[in-house]
Amino acid sequence: MWLALHTVAGQATEYRPLPPAPKIGISDEWLIYDEAANRLILYLPGYHSPARAYYQWVSIRQKQAFPITFTARKDQSLFLDNRLIFTAPGPASYSLDLAQLLPPGMATGSHLLCVWHPETAPDISSFANSSLVLKVKVGKAPSATLFAAQTRAHGHQGENVFLCFLLLIGLFYGGIRATYQPSFARIYQFENWWGKGKDQEFLTKPTATWLNILLILVFSLSLALLLVAIHTNIQTIVILRRLFDVPESAIMVRVLLYTGLIAGFVLGKYLFLELMGYIFDVTELVMMQYREFVRTFLFMGLFLPVVMVLYLSLNQTLPEAVLWASNGVVSLMLVGTVVRIARTLSRRVSLLNLHLFSYLCATEVIPLLVLLKLIVFTY
Repeated sequence: MWLALHTVAGQATEYRPLPPAPKIGISDEWLIYDEAANRLILYLPGYHSPARAYYQWVSIRQKQAFPITFTARKDQSLFLDNRLIFTAPGPASYSLDLAQLLPPGMATGSHLLCVWHPETAPDISSFANSSLVLKVKVGKAPSATLFAAQTRAHGHQGENVFLCFLLLIGLFYGGIRATYQPSFARIYQFENWWGKGKDQEFLTKPTATWLNILLILVFSLSLALLLVAIHTNIQTIVILRRLFDVPESAIMVRVLLYTGLIAGFVLGKYLFLELMGYIFDVTELVMMQYREFVRTFLFMGLFLPVVMVLYLSLNQTLPEAVLWASNGVVSLMLVGTVVRIARTLSRRVSLLNLHLFSYLCATEVIPLLVLLKLIVFTY
């Protein structure tokens, strides 16, 4: 903040806080409201807790465009000097010209831009200057002017990155199938999946094989790609945000980060099951349960690239429907895995036993609810 010296005749000298000099375009220096001091202070990521409203001084000049791009959740709003200028109709990437959205009667010059969301912290890291601005439709809302912006015509932000990753996933699956054809078929053939006799073959094979490790990595990449596409931000977990401060605009880095987190979850679940099996004294079920967990994830993960293709094809025309369908597939995969594991364990032991039912809830049901909350119900 700058301080200006102000002298009044017959009075003592006083200092008044002034807003910082606005920069040309939007910057990465955001402000948050300090309620105790009743002032705006510089937001420091990692030091201040995330807020639902962020502010920034911007300079809007007469007859000069002010194009910006950003990603927004549904109902995220922009204000200029506390006057509403835009509300996101749905989760998407947007391109706006703040100069066009200046409310009638408001003069050009320095203005306070506010980014606000009613429920969660907006993704301020995605705000950037842009040279491409689409026309916006202007409508009126009570006591304010509401501008409904269109999504960018060239598609979802990072579409080329998604396509490159999809091509890489296809090459991985093709190479693995050509190298490990008999074992690959044992996992992905439908007759082996629904059969009763052959169904048990995978459960008796070693889990720590190169084939399974490679397939887990490809599955993790497929799921990470879909999570980034449907705007799911795993970094809402405070500890992850402190360890991995990756902005939503860095799509490639986020995909790789999520891939590592998902692969670590799948591989690390074995240690979790061993611990819970020791606590509940059911260690003889741990290996069977983990093998069924891995097999079900790998089988259902084969359909994730197909969902990703549908997302990229229909996201511009049917964004809400595609978002619901993508979240539905992820939900079905998570719930189906728990059902499949319960079905496999019930063949070995009776789950009507309260002790075993509690073990299943601790190892599968509760983690399922946590994953649904973090992944599916983010929006």
